[in-house]
Amino acid sequence: MAEAERDVTVGQLLLAEYESVKDEQRARIGFRDNLLYVTLAAAAALIAAAAQAKQTSMLLALPPVCVVLGWTYLVNDEKISAIGLYVRDELGPRLAQLAEAGDGFSTFGWEAYHRRDVRRRSRKAIQCVVDLAAFCGVPLAGLVVFWASGDGGGLLVALSVVEALTVVGLGVQVVLYTRPAVPALTPA
Repeated sequence: MAEAERDVTVGQLLLAEYESVKDEQRARIGFRDNLLYVTLAAAAALIAAAAQAKQTSMLLALPPVCVVLGWTYLVNDEKISAIGLYVRDELGPRLAQLAEAGDGFSTFGWEAYHRRDVRRRSRKAIQCVVDLAAFCGVPLAGLVVFWASGDGGGLLVALSVVEALTVVGLGVQVVLYTRPAVPALTPA
């Protein structure tokens, strides 16, 4: 095999990295989207079990389940956005520079183009409401039902308050993560 055939160019490495991060992004998107369905199914199962057993204390399982699934959803969503940002701000410009592309040339144009949709803000706001309802509204509603039933002793009520604070903390994070991704600071 000739020496030239074995050489790997920087451009090839960058394109391989692009494929790798896009594969990770696709996998994370599928996983993240399924987490919403898993959360709704788990919540429905817990609510049905509590109703059938007539034990409102079983609703105390809703907050931990929804918080764990919601946090996992949020972390994956952030990584999906971070990958897009990395492709737009790092890989694309480096490949354009290697290609000695002229002004106005944009690599991976879709990465920026789809973000300019006029309804993007409203979709992001609606998604935030959906996320808050699924991961925070459902467990908080379960806690309200538990509190209204008066079935809990002091320890269960204390646990439910801690759970409520945890759910509210997740809700704050859901809202904070709706802001657009920004590049990480590079060390000086």
